Amino acid sequence: MSAVAVDADGFAGASLRSMRESDLDTILAIEQRAYPFPWTRGIFRDCLAAGYPAWVLQEHGLSIGYAVISVAADEAHILNICIAPERQGRGHGRRLLRMLVKLARDLGAARIFLEVRPSNPPAIALYHDEGFNEIGRRPRYYPARDGREDALVMAMELVHEDIDKMPPL
Repeated sequence: MSAVAVDADGFAGASLRSMRESDLDTILAIEQRAYPFPWTRGIFRDCLAAGYPAWVLQEHGLSIGYAVISVAADEAHILNICIAPERQGRGHGRRLLRMLVKLARDLGAARIFLEVRPSNPPAIALYHDEGFNEIGRRPRYYPARDGREDALVMAMELVHEDIDKMPPL
């Protein structure tokens, strides 16, 4: 898929395109800067081989973020979403998240899930602000410096536009 301009929100020079294996060196560099327990090249390769939709966010030709999502049946699961630490706090993560929600909706998903560390309040606030709700916990889900950390499981129901067209009961 070719690049898709995403500057409607005032982000001139930004575009999204499908992730390729040739992106992995750059993606891994961002992943390692952003997370104390980053995904490996093998995990990204497996996602690409499985055909999961994976996107790279670029600004003026520079890769600044990425996302990987799984869509099966009527559910979507955000597997990884990341903005380079030096580019965070500028709305890029919100834009990438909105793109994933739209993609999931377009692919027929009725709900979208994600996990997030309780120790990541900025991400939790973003997800709440965009309509996600906490629906559970996965005990000891993430590796952590002192053992393991729980994951908050968050979800959002995706209401399709055509629901407004349905006749009243």
